Amino acid sequence: MFLPDDLATGHFLTGCNQHQIPVDGRIDFIENFPSMFVNPRNIEIWLPEAYDPSKKYAVIYAHDGQMLYDKTKSWNGQAWDIDDVAGEMMRTGKIKDLIIVGIWNDGANRFRDYFPQKPFESLSKTEKAFIQQKLQESFRVEGDFSPNSDHYLRFIVQELKPWIDTHYATLKDPANTIIMGSSMGGLISFYAITQYPEVFGRAVCMSTHWPGIFGMENNPVPDAFLNYAALHLSRLDRHKIFFDLGDQGLDSLYTETQQKIDHLMMKHGFNESNWQTIYAAGETHTETSWNKRLPDALKFIMN
Repeated sequence: MFLPDDLATGHFLTGCNQHQIPVDGRIDFIENFPSMFVNPRNIEIWLPEAYDPSKKYAVIYAHDGQMLYDKTKSWNGQAWDIDDVAGEMMRTGKIKDLIIVGIWNDGANRFRDYFPQKPFESLSKTEKAFIQQKLQESFRVEGDFSPNSDHYLRFIVQELKPWIDTHYATLKDPANTIIMGSSMGGLISFYAITQYPEVFGRAVCMSTHWPGIFGMENNPVPDAFLNYAALHLSRLDRHKIFFDLGDQGLDSLYTETQQKIDHLMMKHGFNESNWQTIYAAGETHTETSWNKRLPDALKFIMN
């Protein structure tokens, strides 16, 4: 893997004024982390206040990294505030020690990076054209659409994770390697754990965007994801998955597909010890809503 000198030697842009300011702990900011697979993107590594290089830490890899820590820097004035939640839960012994790797999305290419590639490729030519048209109409993509998510996951698995494991005190095994996201980030997190079960042992999929687009009428995507799940859940053994969703806004589109996913989880032997789905009445598709459920997600996935 090629890395410029500042990354190869472990120099961080901790003082860059672009990065988020955590309430709890500290952030190492890496601007434009290079990749052979995807466009360069910013990475923010959150370390707890008591981070000790002589210890070992579980690692959460979280998508949409610019929305994780600091609502004053986000586009909508909201954030997960995962630093506050994780820091407090660690101090009170509710979860094991961890660090969080926030992977910024690539703006215009977010849907290409996060849309699971193999389910999309299973669609007919007509169905692909329909999805492309709907994404163009909603201004999520420009021009032709084809997912780049297999390359995005290769970036995480083959480039980012090895670098993190080299420069931080990490537990490298699947049980301590968590992939996390919301909306399209939830979708790519589910795809990641089924594509790389030898790397990711845990997944947090909040408000998973099963429609892929922004409506259910004549939409072939949910069935493509269900067919994919039916084929690939058997690859998971001692893995844990957390799902959740509200019933307002975009989340109102997810219930039927999530219930079918739940059925598949049970069919493949998942139970309350390694799978949880929370249906949160009255909650919607926002960072504020996801923040409310973060303690449940972290407590389940980190124990």
